[in-house]
Amino acid sequence: MSAPPQAVRAASAAVASPSRTQVTPPRCEDRDAHRREVSSFFDAHAERQDKRRAEHYENQLAYYAAFYVPKGSRVLEVGCGMGDLLARLDPSEGVGVDGSPEMIRRARDRHTTPGLHFMQGFVEDIDFEGVTFDYVILSDMVGTLFDIQETLQALKKVCHRRTRLVFNLHSRAWEPIFSVAQRLGRHDAFPGLSWVTAQDLTNLLEISGFEVTAQDSRILCPVKVPFIGGALNRGLAPFAPFRWLNLTNWVVARLPEALPDDASVSVVVACRNEEGNIPRLVERLPDFGGRPVELIFVEGGSSDDTVGACERAREAHPELPISIMQQAGRGKGDAVRMGFAAARNDILMILDADMTVRPEDLPAFVDVLAAGSAEFVNGSRLVYPMEGRAMRFLNVLGNKFFSYVFSWLLGQPIKDTLCGTKVMLRSDYQKLAANRHYFGEFDPFGDFDLIFGASKLGLRILDLPVRYRDRTYGDTNISRFRHGLILLRMSALALFKLRMR
Repeated sequence: MSAPPQAVRAASAAVASPSRTQVTPPRCEDRDAHRREVSSFFDAHAERQDKRRAEHYENQLAYYAAFYVPKGSRVLEVGCGMGDLLARLDPSEGVGVDGSPEMIRRARDRHTTPGLHFMQGFVEDIDFEGVTFDYVILSDMVGTLFDIQETLQALKKVCHRRTRLVFNLHSRAWEPIFSVAQRLGRHDAFPGLSWVTAQDLTNLLEISGFEVTAQDSRILCPVKVPFIGGALNRGLAPFAPFRWLNLTNWVVARLPEALPDDASVSVVVACRNEEGNIPRLVERLPDFGGRPVELIFVEGGSSDDTVGACERAREAHPELPISIMQQAGRGKGDAVRMGFAAARNDILMILDADMTVRPEDLPAFVDVLAAGSAEFVNGSRLVYPMEGRAMRFLNVLGNKFFSYVFSWLLGQPIKDTLCGTKVMLRSDYQKLAANRHYFGEFDPFGDFDLIFGASKLGLRILDLPVRYRDRTYGDTNISRFRHGLILLRMSALALFKLRMR
């Protein structure tokens, strides 16, 4: 096997030199006995698993895990078995840890790809010497742990600010089925297995300082049944009451962490026919607690002198870095993507040029992101009273309808999908853009491109209420009925890409 990259090599050294790097856990005879029993079981189980493989079920696990784990990530799998799932995720650096010597031996024989490394041991005992991973996978193994909370605490040492823990655990609804399969000799009876529910795991994650960002249930039919199996797993499994009968529950969690005090801010303003708003917008741009700020105007083929207004504002405010771009494409979504791609600072935010959301409200968005409370902050105009005719009645109804639809599609509550003010880290946006092919460039507004992408990345999404003001210059560029139809098409796309995937 080729020498693993530096990060993996450091993790390997942690196991190879226990006298130097391993942390001696507190004495616990019950836990030690449990570990020996687990290792012996999987040593004996390895040969049977090789001969009697549930390939269709393993294929489904790999498919759903790949939704959360992009290719090329740095991945740690705890309880990796023979390493098949880890290998199929195609990581740039992958480490598999398992307590069974026989499983690890087989994993090393089966997977010799550079960048993959397998080690025998228990993650609680390993000092990874500062090595962190983008994703930590625990698939079908939480119930085998002696102390789940101890394992979760140990995993903190391999987490950075954007690490995601991805769990897959069997639903307790299938316990009777497994019992029958054991009596028929079709399933091995694991000693001391805990039937941990998704709610049990969520509770333990919160106790340990983690926060759940996504939950799902999948696989109504784990065996290969031509035509019928796919229809059950995609057509029925995502919906109640069938989802309560699915075999696997998926839980994604993060470890909240505040941003550095010097994290910088880029404010992107898409502007078309907004000449009268530009001077006031620049004058009212607030201080962000001393953070460095840049302002990026992206002009979209105005019939008035919006470009000239941007240039005059730049000349009048030499203390503020202002960039002016003119988009070749059309629509706010294209303008936002152009501005975000050109941004140089850590935090990206959108400010609508019509100033129906006040520039003075922007620091509150940065504060939420910087505190670690959220990773994607979405403005909500549907909490506080609105000024005058800031939003017409049919628009309010449409926003409330799509709020309900997208909260269900995303698995996270989101009240106002069409508020233009959205904030996220540039590093997260770069990942979103790299994976945009999953949904395609479908969104003329830019709002749903960001919301869907944030959900796909497992980012923690929070709404921040804002007061919605009357437009004081120009006319809205939104057509209620034409754009409403576009939103319905995007809802259908999200249904197939997020729910019925």
